[in-house]
Amino acid sequence: MKILSTRQIRELDAYTIEHEPVASIDLMERASLAFTDWFVQHYDESRPVYIICGPGNNGGDGLAVARLLESRFYAVQVYVLAFTEKVSDDFATNLKRLQTATQVAILHLNEADDLPTFNKNTVIIDAILGSGLTRPVEGFLAEVITHINHQAAARVSIDIPSGVFADKHTGKNISIEAGRTFCFELPKLAFMFPENYTKVGNWDFASIGLHPKGIAKMDSGFYYIDKKFIKNIIKKRYKYDHKGTYGHALLIMGSRGKTGAALLAARACLRSGAGLVTLHAPKCLENLLPLALPEAMYSGDGHPDYFTKIPKLDAYRSIGVGCGLGTSEETQKALHQLLTKHDHPMVLDADALNIIARNKAWLELIPKGSILTPHPKEFERLFNIQINDFERNMQQMVMSERYGIFIVLKGAHTCITTPDGQAYFNSTGNPGMATAGSGDVLAGIIAGLLARGYTPYEASIVGVYVHGLAGDLAAEKTGEESLIAGDLIEHLGQAFLS
Repeated sequence: MKILSTRQIRELDAYTIEHEPVASIDLMERASLAFTDWFVQHYDESRPVYIICGPGNNGGDGLAVARLLESRFYAVQVYVLAFTEKVSDDFATNLKRLQTATQVAILHLNEADDLPTFNKNTVIIDAILGSGLTRPVEGFLAEVITHINHQAAARVSIDIPSGVFADKHTGKNISIEAGRTFCFELPKLAFMFPENYTKVGNWDFASIGLHPKGIAKMDSGFYYIDKKFIKNIIKKRYKYDHKGTYGHALLIMGSRGKTGAALLAARACLRSGAGLVTLHAPKCLENLLPLALPEAMYSGDGHPDYFTKIPKLDAYRSIGVGCGLGTSEETQKALHQLLTKHDHPMVLDADALNIIARNKAWLELIPKGSILTPHPKEFERLFNIQINDFERNMQQMVMSERYGIFIVLKGAHTCITTPDGQAYFNSTGNPGMATAGSGDVLAGIIAGLLARGYTPYEASIVGVYVHGLAGDLAAEKTGEESLIAGDLIEHLGQAFLS
């Protein structure tokens, strides 16, 4: 699904109002109802609710939520922040509705000191500013937000935490630090980056019925990967297919002391459906492979400890290189030879990326359409970039375009950027996957999908999604604390089935 900018969401609202058609106040009612339905699933009516409203449409949402929560027997109190005499039309309408149809107490504040202390059993709903913010919060509003953040109460934001920029770096600017955020219709770009986690908290979103034709008309370079999207990409198997149909993957991986990385990648490659998998590795893996993974074949490098020469490449539909490879001088020379001799897309991970980071001119040698799978530090080493998350994302897109490659930047919302300048954020995965070998599994999955005939675009997106989904399924059994990389492989089958 698309991730739209604040400006585009305003245009989408207007398009829906005109073409459904629906009155603006009724669209606000739908949004407030969606929030209320979500809220009651997470907080019961035994907890007093305090809604802090600004004078704009986000505050109008808050007023409507107050009315809807009272109808569901919640104890609700509203604070309206009087920092301007101007109010939106829909805010004014919902204020009148709240005053005439409920017994909810409404207090108008122009001093932050007038806010009470909220105990840990209460819930504060932030409906102050919404997504239209264009400059940092200061003065009275900054004092109010600081006071709210210092309370023991649970903090919930409507659409976006007040003070957070939806489309650019917020940095150390003052903002609500929400435990949960509920977003209308589509997720926001700000939610995808770790710099905003302490502000946004755990977030959810749901449709409020914005016009699908309006969404279709919007151009966006940003997408959020969901199951529906993946199901349209997944390839079926057919009755008369055979192992040759699903391709032969070559994995150039492993070195003495790092044999586990190669084995994890090879197992994941097989579990992702590749017809054949050959591991090209030093002699230290020769006797281990048949015992640990009899389904895979072995191609001997000849060196006892690390990768020094490339095998013949004609038989392979995909190549994955880097997991546990080491960075010896001879390995660097062999990787250079591979990059100059092979002109088809390959998967580059771990030590392959570390070697290229030491030899940055080699970026030009990477075959077009290749898939690089760095974690943030590897990305910084590759491209000499140490900046905030928004700027790094833009640079990731630039580098994908410049070198004609797919970059899979691993993280909580792993981001795949494409040679045509688009970015896809993943929706699966959990913190338990922050464990040794998880990246090796991902590299193996993507290499296996390439062998099966998926395009690099498809292999990147499906690989990342299925990898995260396997982690979610595994965590349901083991918990996040006990999750290990092998658990991801064991749940790949279930992930594909789902």
